[in-house]
Amino acid sequence: MGQIRLRHALRALFSTKGAPFVTVVAIVSLALGIGANAAIFSIFNQILLRPIPVQEPDRLVNLSAPGPKPGSNTCNQAGSCVDVFSYPMFRDLERVQKVFTGVAAHRLFGANVTARDQTMSTEGMLVSGSYFRVLGLKPAIGRLLNSGDDQAVGQSLVAVLSHGFWQSRFDASPAVLNDTIVINGQTLTIVGVAPRGFEGTTLGSQPDVFVPITLRGLMVPGFDRFHNRRTYWAYLFARLRSGVSIEEARASLNVQYSAILNDVEAKLQTGVSDQMMARFRKRTIGVEPGWRGQSSVHREASPPLRILLGVTTLVLIIACANIANLLLARSAARAGEMAVRLSIGASRRQLVAQLLAESCLLALFGGVAGLVVAAWTLRIIHWMLPPEPARTIQAGLDPTVLAFAGVLTIGTGLLFGLFPALHASRPDLQSILKGQAGQPSGARAAARFRMSLATAQIALSMALLIVAGLFTRSLMNVSRVDLGIRIDHLVTFGVSPELNAYTPERSRIFFERLEEELGAIPGVTGVTTSLVAAIANSNWGTDVSVEGFKEDLDTDDNSQYNEVGAGYFRTMGIPLIAGREFTPRDGPGAPKVAIVNEAFAKKFKLGRDAVGKRMGQDGENEKLDTEIVGLVQNAKYSEVKQEIPPLFFMPYRQDDRLGSMNFYVRTSQEPEASMASIRKAVARLDPNLPLEELKTMPEQVRENVFLDRFISVLSAAFAVLATLLAAIGLYGVLAYTVTQRTREIGLRMALGAAPARVRGMLLKQVGLMTLIGGSIGLVGAFFLGRLAESLLYQLKGRDPLVLTVAAIVLTLVALAAGFIPAHRASKVDPMWALRYE
Repeated sequence: MGQIRLRHALRALFSTKGAPFVTVVAIVSLALGIGANAAIFSIFNQILLRPIPVQEPDRLVNLSAPGPKPGSNTCNQAGSCVDVFSYPMFRDLERVQKVFTGVAAHRLFGANVTARDQTMSTEGMLVSGSYFRVLGLKPAIGRLLNSGDDQAVGQSLVAVLSHGFWQSRFDASPAVLNDTIVINGQTLTIVGVAPRGFEGTTLGSQPDVFVPITLRGLMVPGFDRFHNRRTYWAYLFARLRSGVSIEEARASLNVQYSAILNDVEAKLQTGVSDQMMARFRKRTIGVEPGWRGQSSVHREASPPLRILLGVTTLVLIIACANIANLLLARSAARAGEMAVRLSIGASRRQLVAQLLAESCLLALFGGVAGLVVAAWTLRIIHWMLPPEPARTIQAGLDPTVLAFAGVLTIGTGLLFGLFPALHASRPDLQSILKGQAGQPSGARAAARFRMSLATAQIALSMALLIVAGLFTRSLMNVSRVDLGIRIDHLVTFGVSPELNAYTPERSRIFFERLEEELGAIPGVTGVTTSLVAAIANSNWGTDVSVEGFKEDLDTDDNSQYNEVGAGYFRTMGIPLIAGREFTPRDGPGAPKVAIVNEAFAKKFKLGRDAVGKRMGQDGENEKLDTEIVGLVQNAKYSEVKQEIPPLFFMPYRQDDRLGSMNFYVRTSQEPEASMASIRKAVARLDPNLPLEELKTMPEQVRENVFLDRFISVLSAAFAVLATLLAAIGLYGVLAYTVTQRTREIGLRMALGAAPARVRGMLLKQVGLMTLIGGSIGLVGAFFLGRLAESLLYQLKGRDPLVLTVAAIVLTLVALAAGFIPAHRASKVDPMWALRYE
């Protein structure tokens, strides 16, 4: 029976008159809708739904430490500074907790890795000895790090390789065990390889090497605060004991945590107010599900991905409405066939099953074509992404996405096929078999349903056009931001000689020599440096004291800072308002000097008289040991969309602990042409020192706002697709209406109705549908706009210009879709029309 039904479905879809065209249109519509959903779901799944590949990930929990943390806080891609703990607190929790099988700590770090006489810049992860055990992992070969590897600070010089790094750099050779590898100038012994598929616990980062957390002082030169309880830097997670819930673990752990805070750490907090101390004592530890690992990407990507998934869902609904309309139109043409089947004994249930088989087969073709569309869409998205996010997202279709596409295919087949099947299986036998003129029973209800579907499509298209318009205008606002920096003809890159075991003094000499080498490249008009890369999502801050600025214990005296080279502001195109720039004479032994921006002068009430005032770092009023020698205009620091923060600059030559630096090369020729010369200049000084992030400044700025561009382009593409599908649906409804009303139209024209009046009659219907659908869409757009507002830049979710433009565009598209059927109706021959039925 199933095979017979399938053959009938194929014949109905491709063999009958006019069916192939309708079928192809339906398959293309479904392919676009299903493909768009599958592509966005693939990204959604990889970032927000996929558990890390470890044993029982649902038993993992992430720990966080919200509340005031007087002291030093450093955080990275694994999460915000709310999530980090001090190393002593980690050891305390590890010792006193009773609800976990283990607690693990980790921290990403930049790594220069030398293997087989080649040095590369990559990423490593510092992990506690409990890290792999808590995750329940087993090595591919050798052993993983264990509790014996982190007993003493600076000892146990061992490393574990990631599986991918082992394959790419060591050809997956088992002989790698007990071999040595140089990481940040330290020779470590390779003791094992992590299992295949495991890329760490931080989405967006793929560490190639894992080393004991107690080696941070060797991997990050200058770090010596392992035992400082006011230095917060470690991320923690744990595994629940069997039978222990998250709520029970949270309640139990907070008892011990509170005791440590009040009995040990409260005594160490100095220079804080009574209110701050009260808040410090009331801090509680956070315990949340950890099956996705720890990553700031989860928080940052969730809103845009949810919006994009919602947008593609609406696109699919519009496509389904199109197919439902097409099937309703076909069912009217097959009314005679249905009537004959019913008259010779077929049951209604059999007819519904046959028609649903046709719609599900149609959906199957659309689903298969949708996989092709999804693969193309993912490739395009992958091409749009900057290198770092592109490494995170796989462009292929995994089994989860295939299963999602399958469920979506079956669901759409039933969704768009059910009403047409129910409607087509109950024709008026008497009128149809007698071949009577006029509309058969139920045709009016079907017509209303078709009109309702078309109106709903217009409503959804209006909402999507507004959302796309909001993101597009937001991107335009971002592109018009005054960066305060001239980014044209500017190349940037970083080097970290400290990771190749350079001493700070040797690093400073290297930076000075490299500035000279770069300045000698033909076409170079300026070279400068900075510790914190410009507009690269990097933030360094500290508390400061400023001459004449009164403060109390709770005053916000924090400022961002940077260390830069001579001629920095001239090379970067940042105007100097007062005072002077740094020069090479501002070096070791010279008086300490600083340059501040306008936001700094405003916050600390310096006005335009900042030059000559004194300041100091770390909030120590008695050490105002730095003279402000310059005031510069505000310029973007970390992010294009971020408000310019208070910022002070110091000459890097006065830093006796410097080990890494970002360079900026301004050239009179095309920046890309100078990149090869830059590589050669670095190689002449040290061929084993890898360049980091060599790119043009326009590229760096684009990467800084890639999320805005990503959302804007995709939402606009999906909105255009939805509008085209809605236009096709509206055209189909009106074309079918004209066919059904041919006799009526002919009679009107025979009685003297002018062609223009006939066109106006149908376009009036289009206008009414557009008005109703557009109004409903506006209401939906207000809701979507509110959801999207946090992602918009200098724009509200109810922007009048966007609403107006979307309404105009949709009206023009709707009228264009309706004009062709209306024009065709106005050309009907009255005599032919009166004989039509």
